[in-house]
Amino acid sequence: MTGSEESPSFRLVYVPGVMPDKWVRVWNERHPDVPLALTQMPAGSAAGRLLDGDADAGLVRLPVDRTVLSAIPLYTEQTVVVVPKDHLVTAVDEVSPEDLSDDIVLHPLDDVLDWEDLPGRPAFERPATTADAVELVAAGIGVLIVPLSLARLHHRKDLTHRPLKDAPESSVALAWPEDATTDQVEDFIGIVRGRTVNSTRGRTQPRAQEKPTGADRGGARRKPVPGKSAAGKRTGKGGQSAGRSGRGGPKGDRHGKPRRRS
Repeated sequence: MTGSEESPSFRLVYVPGVMPDKWVRVWNERHPDVPLALTQMPAGSAAGRLLDGDADAGLVRLPVDRTVLSAIPLYTEQTVVVVPKDHLVTAVDEVSPEDLSDDIVLHPLDDVLDWEDLPGRPAFERPATTADAVELVAAGIGVLIVPLSLARLHHRKDLTHRPLKDAPESSVALAWPEDATTDQVEDFIGIVRGRTVNSTRGRTQPRAQEKPTGADRGGARRKPVPGKSAAGKRTGKGGQSAGRSGRGGPKGDRHGKPRRRS
C-alpha cells in the first residue's frame, strides 16, 4: 500500500494494557473524515494482524520482526508482582526475586516478559491467560509477575502490587508493515511523538511558489511615478534629480531663478 492508496478508515490494533485514548482523541480532532478503527489483540497476535494487512499500524510489545515491520519504541514499563493484600511483601516498597523464593509464581501462556529464570516455585500448570492467573492469585494459589499496565488492567480490590527489581521489562512500540508506510501512518507517528498539526516532518509538502520578479511577471515593469526617479527621488524639469547640490545635471545649471528683491 502506498501513500495514495489509503483506506477510508485508519485501522489500529493494540495489545492489552496499552491505552491509546489520548492519541485517539488527537486523531479524531485532526482527521474528522477518517474514522479510527480500534481492535484489541493478544500480544502474540498483533504482529500477525499487521503482516496480514488487516491493520495499518499497531501498539505492540517488543520484540517484533524488524525485517518486515518498522517500529518506534515508545516506553518501557515497570515490572510488578501482583499479590493478595495480606501478603508479606506488602510490608515493603520494593520486592526482590529472592523475596518470592517460597511463593508459587504463576507463568501464564500469554506472558509478555522474557524470563531466563523465573523466581519462586513453579505451578503444576501454566494458566492460559493473564486474566486466569489473576483469578488464581485472588484464590491464594500463587503470585503473578507482569508489566504495571497489566496489573492495573486486571485490578481487583482484594489484590495489590509492588515493584519487582532485577526483573525483565516489557517495552511498547508503534509498529507497521515496512512496505506500507502511508501518509495516514506518518500522521499517526506524528501524533504519538507529540508533533503539532503544522509540523511538516515525515510528510512531503508542496514547494512554496516563488514570487515573480522582473521579466517573470510577463515582461511588465513598474511605471515611474510622475515627479519621482526610479530610485524614488523627486525630479526637476527634464527628469533631473532635484538634489541640494544639483549634481548630475548639465554643467553650470542653477537651481531655479534668483528671487527678486522687493
